[in-house]
Amino acid sequence: MAIQLKQSLRLGQNLVMTPQLQQAIKLLQLNHLELAELVNQELVENPVLEELGESDGDAPQDNSETAASGETADPEFERQRDEQPSPVPEEQQALSGKEEINWEQYLEDYNNTLSSAPSMREIPEEMSSQENVLTKAVTLEDHLQWQLSMIACSENEYAFAIGVISNLGDDGYFTGDLQELATQAGLNFEDATEFLKVIQTFDPVGIASRNLQECLLVQAEMLDPKQHLVESIILSHMPELEKRNLPAISRALGVSLEKVAEAHKIITDFEPKPGSAFRDTEPQYITPEIFIHKVGEEHVIAMNEDGLPRLRVSPYYRKILADQKGSTSADSKVTKEYVQEKLKSALWLIRSIQNRQKTIHKVTEAILKRQGDFFAHGVQHLKPMVLKDIAADVGMHESTISRVTTNKYMHTPVGTFELKYFFNSSIASSDGKDALASSAVKDKIKNLIGKEDPLAPLSDQQLVELLKTDGVDIARRTVAKYREMLGVLPSGKRRKLF
Repeated sequence: MAIQLKQSLRLGQNLVMTPQLQQAIKLLQLNHLELAELVNQELVENPVLEELGESDGDAPQDNSETAASGETADPEFERQRDEQPSPVPEEQQALSGKEEINWEQYLEDYNNTLSSAPSMREIPEEMSSQENVLTKAVTLEDHLQWQLSMIACSENEYAFAIGVISNLGDDGYFTGDLQELATQAGLNFEDATEFLKVIQTFDPVGIASRNLQECLLVQAEMLDPKQHLVESIILSHMPELEKRNLPAISRALGVSLEKVAEAHKIITDFEPKPGSAFRDTEPQYITPEIFIHKVGEEHVIAMNEDGLPRLRVSPYYRKILADQKGSTSADSKVTKEYVQEKLKSALWLIRSIQNRQKTIHKVTEAILKRQGDFFAHGVQHLKPMVLKDIAADVGMHESTISRVTTNKYMHTPVGTFELKYFFNSSIASSDGKDALASSAVKDKIKNLIGKEDPLAPLSDQQLVELLKTDGVDIARRTVAKYREMLGVLPSGKRRKLF
């Protein structure tokens, strides 16, 4: 059978993601800080966009330069505006774009600024001294290398130590190959092992240990006076130590339980993760997207507009379009096409931001309607809710609701929560009443563990029985899973002897 080439026409429908639609989806996923950063970047790149200042609200109206004026000198601009809803808020439509610059006043202010600026000859006393200004935080690697430079060692030992320091994990444990580093530095394995012990005495003590037992033992050996019982427990009874099985240790060593308990207390004061103090612990600030205020008996939604520039189309560039009307020169055509392209991009950005705010507001209203008891009484009254429920309430797809609730936070009278927090699976109640949200059950488990007797902590099965008396029907493995999610140890590791 011969191969033939044929041409044919076929009709079909394809979903195409236009650049405008991609931008709208991107804006919907951004949080407040990311949106403000994107808007500021657009203000720099698109000359047609400009920020609406607070003083613009008192400016005289000029219909020829209004962002959405009813009388526009350019019919092409009017046609584009009528094809899509005006994205400019009504309060911005009466603002003027004419601003005169007083150059004499500007130069006077500039000279005053220069004359009042601090110089090297006169430094205000309240300014910090140079030694108090840090350019960067000290890293664990820098801290160890500084200590390494303070001791006497050969070039081979120094090279080996640099290799060890470069192979430390976030917790400060050595994660490399000791034999390989020793070979590269020109040391035999025995000498490398001995010098590793020197590095482990650096601050923080126990750094570069290869496991938890070695880390605790190094710290125990640094105690003054020596605690031989502590060293014996770490060397020979780590499994019992991890389980807090102090009676077994007491029987094995032939030491009283009180002395074992004292040694155990010393060990618990050791640092199991020496490198944790040098982690990047800078606070991560959260800017809520929505504020829920209680006014009387009702809750009111307020969108956070702080730090978000108010945008409008520059009257100057709309005037350029009007001036190019009827012109047939090549330069005029290029200018008009450029301005029209930037104008279209600016209008779409403004409309996309408004649609984003409206969508978030609608989703918040739906959450507030379903979770009214939570905002009034707290987490114990959180109800089961999934994305499908909110999607049906607002008439949107579940993927849209997922984008809206991702990485966005809501400040409420009972705390600040991510929008995802309000979506929970349901846990059946033992009394046949309404199901409970999984977050509410986690909070109940947390409260029960917080009130337990430290000498006799609650087991997972005991938690199941207590929850059942409180109307929660839940399996033991589910309790164990929620306990682990809360970062709570099993009952055997929470028990205290004294």
